[in-house]
Amino acid sequence: MPRGRYSLHDPHDHTPLGEEHFHCAPGPSGWRYVSQLTGPDGDHRGSVDLAIDELGRPIRMELNAASWQVRGAAIDGVTWVRTDPTGTEATEGNIAAPGFTGTSPAFLVATARLLRPTPGAPATRVRLLALTDPVLAPRTVDQAWALVARQEHPTDSGLLLVDEYQVSALDTGEVHTIHIAGDVVLSAPGIELEHLETPPSAFEEQ
Repeated sequence: MPRGRYSLHDPHDHTPLGEEHFHCAPGPSGWRYVSQLTGPDGDHRGSVDLAIDELGRPIRMELNAASWQVRGAAIDGVTWVRTDPTGTEATEGNIAAPGFTGTSPAFLVATARLLRPTPGAPATRVRLLALTDPVLAPRTVDQAWALVARQEHPTDSGLLLVDEYQVSALDTGEVHTIHIAGDVVLSAPGIELEHLETPPSAFEEQ
């Protein structure tokens, strides 16, 4: 069960945004990721609980931030309910998309698992429901994912397979590089892996 800590920062000006303390594990139905988020001052600022099935589809997702909460799953595309801090109002939504995304590294692993690109293949387009900070506002985004390299790195536990993805935002043309090993994000815009207590779990061969 990989367990560790990511540091989060603004991908543009590198302002520290806090840390995400996580653990994740494969299971009989797919993969689950749970984390607690803290701000730069160390105060609790949210949580992530994401479970995906063996095809990468979200079977349960719950985000909490600034007293806002979003719960969602893959139902007729993706369906979600967003609740305000008072708990008195809830807004439902649904779009024709296969998954969610957001600032948590969990969503990068989930999207990679969903798309399963092969090295050198053309980029795969995907529409996702983004839940944006600081109040988990829903926004539809279109991206293109390409697996540009797959390399083996020797470690004390054996060979570690690291995938390098090129992710393009189709609305702005921005292109980012993401490195994922198993179910752990090694690096991505705004994300750095600071500590890992156990090796990444390896998914089945893609």
